[in-house]
Amino acid sequence: MKTSDFKKLVKSQALYPQEQLAKVKKSNYSLCIGLPKEIEPTEYRVCLTPESVALLVNNGHEVIIESGAGSGAKYLDRDYSEAGAKIAYSQKEVYEADIILRVEPPTCEEISYMKPGQTLISALQFAKLNETYFKALCNQKVNALAFEIIEDKVGGKPIVRAMSEISGSTVMLIAGEYLNSVTGGKGIILGGITGVPPTSVVIIGAGTVAEYAARTAMGLGAEVKVFDNQIFKLRRIKENIGHSIYTSVIDTNTLTNALKEADVVIGALRAEDGHTAMVVSEEMVAKMKPGSVIIDVSADQGGNFETTCLTSHLAPTFKKHDVIHYCVPNLASRVGRTASVALSHILTPMLLQLAKHGGVDEMTYTKTWFAKGLYVYKGTLTNQAIANKFSLSYKNIELLLTSRY
Repeated sequence: MKTSDFKKLVKSQALYPQEQLAKVKKSNYSLCIGLPKEIEPTEYRVCLTPESVALLVNNGHEVIIESGAGSGAKYLDRDYSEAGAKIAYSQKEVYEADIILRVEPPTCEEISYMKPGQTLISALQFAKLNETYFKALCNQKVNALAFEIIEDKVGGKPIVRAMSEISGSTVMLIAGEYLNSVTGGKGIILGGITGVPPTSVVIIGAGTVAEYAARTAMGLGAEVKVFDNQIFKLRRIKENIGHSIYTSVIDTNTLTNALKEADVVIGALRAEDGHTAMVVSEEMVAKMKPGSVIIDVSADQGGNFETTCLTSHLAPTFKKHDVIHYCVPNLASRVGRTASVALSHILTPMLLQLAKHGGVDEMTYTKTWFAKGLYVYKGTLTNQAIANKFSLSYKNIELLLTSRY
């Protein structure tokens, strides 16, 4: 080779970087994860962000996402494609994946796409479901985990906690919106100003939603009263907030008197063991001030008010006894981007652990906290509260696991 030719070759190679495929990390077990597009038009959340998809793909996993699945949270198909996901243009293609992630429970038609051994991870909105849903899952012989009962290593419920924090922070903003004159409310400010009596806010329940709602309301200057049937929860909310706050057990007379004076009432008692905590009767609602606002955060669990009827983001309110009711079940979906990031940060580490331990079966056998999140295992209902609520038979998950040996 001539010297001039050699120089030209060196020059051409030196000036332009040469493309090379990056090495992809391989995990112990490769997952195929599917994210179908939500059918509910007012569900704006998605279970994985593009950043989480990139992390999963970099660890050797495959992600299939239906076109438009992230649009509610303002994520484009291109964002997912560049992160390494495969974009699918039909639900059936997504449901070929081993693990299905979605927010809303799937429809019976979507369940029919599933095959034995697949795993569904989604929310359970009891107010929308019936026994047909659970029978359909069992007939397909799949595994199913619910956001509401998934636990972490210390026994907490991370997804419930995250969505409750969002709902609690959002709920007072909603209340302020429906108290103002523009939306047909009483025309009062949420909070208080000098020389004007503060807004009266009653919160039923002393959990995470109540804590964040109380912080927001008190920060605006409102007068807040918190009711719960557990003393330790009332004590905890007082300690966490760090301010003097009115607390009381749920006594019918005391609660009724508080409701009569309330401008805003928040229902934040969660169902326990499948039983809805309905503590406010229609008679009590009828005694409330005209134009006051009820926001039932527990509407998806059946509701804390006898007058609760499910609404949606498209038509969020109705009036009963001249009291404005807001009963949207997917409240956190109002801030779809924030909620999606929160979900993704919880689900991604769990998926990586699934791979590390060799899949759902091995994870179920070795991690008790993970097994508690299952309500259907290999086509068998394993949650007693669900079985009792819908009059279905079930088997204890621990007994099913011992039969392996």
